[in-house]
Amino acid sequence: MPALYFFRLGTPARPHDSTVRDAVTNVILFTIFALHHSVMARSGAKAWLTRFVPAALERSVYVWMASLLFLSVCLMWQPLPGIVWDLRGPGLALSLMQLFGLGLTVSAARRVGVRELAGLQPPNPARPVEFRADGPFGLVRHPIYLGWVLLVFATPLMTSSHLLFAVVSTIYLVIAIPLEEALLVKTFGEKYTAYQQQMRWRLIPGLW
Repeated sequence: MPALYFFRLGTPARPHDSTVRDAVTNVILFTIFALHHSVMARSGAKAWLTRFVPAALERSVYVWMASLLFLSVCLMWQPLPGIVWDLRGPGLALSLMQLFGLGLTVSAARRVGVRELAGLQPPNPARPVEFRADGPFGLVRHPIYLGWVLLVFATPLMTSSHLLFAVVSTIYLVIAIPLEEALLVKTFGEKYTAYQQQMRWRLIPGLW
């Protein structure tokens, strides 16, 4: 996770009296990002945004704003003292899990459309939407999120700051997935419910 370590997740702070305050600050920072990411994905918020930007740019503006907020969270994330585990010697299996998570994310993003996910082009309403239980979507219904969980947890060096980041971001995904799926059912109806029946697991195979 070179990018995450650039944001001080891999460097524990020295013990200090403001550890609890810094941890709470980190949770608040991520909550601000999460609220924007979830609220602005709702149809009412999208309609509000199109009052200020062309409808064709609504998706791009949303993605760029979310990306800037996430970057800000990473930059302002407060390092915490302590190392949870250090397996950099025998941690090859964890590194391989991270690589698998990265590959899963890239594969799923290519299936959905990398340029659309990145906000570089608006969704094409003429393109038929299919939900198939194969490839990365044959493993779980949200393979990009599973890739994220593997990336943040399967690290050979887990600091307290990194663990808080991993736990908070994963809790957000667990909360967001049912809301996202409700919107998908509302939008695509039987197409998505049929996929839900084909693919039982939302995020973790065999668990949830």
